[in-house]
Amino acid sequence: MNSWVNLVPLGQLGEIVSGATPQTGVKKYWNGDIPWITPADLTNHSGIYFAGKLRKITKSGYDSCSARLLPEKSILFSSRAPIGHIAITTYPLCTNQGFKSIIPGKQLDPVFGFFAIKHVTPKIMSMGRGATFLEITKDILENICIPLPPLAEQRRIAAILTKADRLRRLRRYALELSAGYLQAVFVEMFGDPLRNPKDFPLTEFGDICETRLGKMLDAKQQTGLYKRLYLRNENVQWGRFDLTKVFEMDFDEEDRAEFRLRKGDVLICEGGEVGRSAIWKDELPECYYQKALHRVRPKPKLANSEFIFGLMLCLAKFGGLGDFTSQVTIAHLTGEKLKTIVFPLPPLQLQQQFAEVVHKLERLRVQQEEAARQAEHLFQTLLQRAFRGELSDEAESSERLSGEQFDAETQRDRDAEKRTGTEIDPLQGVPMQERLALE
Repeated sequence: MNSWVNLVPLGQLGEIVSGATPQTGVKKYWNGDIPWITPADLTNHSGIYFAGKLRKITKSGYDSCSARLLPEKSILFSSRAPIGHIAITTYPLCTNQGFKSIIPGKQLDPVFGFFAIKHVTPKIMSMGRGATFLEITKDILENICIPLPPLAEQRRIAAILTKADRLRRLRRYALELSAGYLQAVFVEMFGDPLRNPKDFPLTEFGDICETRLGKMLDAKQQTGLYKRLYLRNENVQWGRFDLTKVFEMDFDEEDRAEFRLRKGDVLICEGGEVGRSAIWKDELPECYYQKALHRVRPKPKLANSEFIFGLMLCLAKFGGLGDFTSQVTIAHLTGEKLKTIVFPLPPLQLQQQFAEVVHKLERLRVQQEEAARQAEHLFQTLLQRAFRGELSDEAESSERLSGEQFDAETQRDRDAEKRTGTEIDPLQGVPMQERLALE
């Protein structure tokens, strides 16, 4: 461990500032010129700096409460509902009472402080107190200690962690965007299924697919003699299966013949996020399914599984299932309603071309998932080592985080971040058909 690793309370490294909210019922306090942030505004925030748009209060609203204007490069930290949202400000703003923010002093680099606080956030969260929701006080945060190397070393560490953070975000973006690519290709090849601009013949779902709801879970009927793995609604995600928690229930010989999954079956969620689907590829050697799922088997001469999956993806995302769901407390797509869904049916040859795109995208997604996992592991490893004083120049080099390869890989990300409102597309500039034809 390096000699610089002395622990210093946050209260000695900057000013800890609380926030406040003007009375919401007083109109003259709102829609002014002073940005005002709540923890909810950071819910979907990623990265280090916050530069988004916020609700604004007036000068009279600001003067009416104990809100404090934070300067640029202050560290926002949500202290309740929830604890742990963190970002650095890029312009002056004030916060509601859900923050305990840090205005760094001269001895604390803001980006180093950001990562240091992120490193100790699990500890801070464990100190939350409260009956309705957990909260940390100003005193708690002031007494949280972080390692404090010399300022030059802080900036070196901050630069390394910034690169690692940018890399993992780039990997996440690529993974998230892949689902959008498939939807775009479906519409490009077949048109919007709700409008049928390519004038394909219309058909009902039940005419081209065999459909079957799964077995009802009845605790009273469980003997434990015929336990088998089965899928629930939660196991089916868009285009994949989450098999981290797969439960068992009894499936006797008759049930096994009726409810066993086969390769190529499309599983469609009956409730919750209605229509959420994935294609079964024998991820488990023997598996069954519960009543919360539809099992769909397309008739081979009319349709394939990949087309049905793409169809459900577009119908769900475009609101095309609304007329077919029954809703009391939550939406449901019954077996009878599923069979009556009307949609355009393109030629099987065109469906096969789409299936090839799906298969190539799946291979790409496997690579993206592994790349995202490695980038996340790299970031977490560097974060831990940085605040143990173990992030030497040699360690930085051994991780191969810097250099031309990384810079070329992330340049598009940096450029895109400068363009307000532009999504980061790691395959920007590559035509749709070419990017999905990647081997």
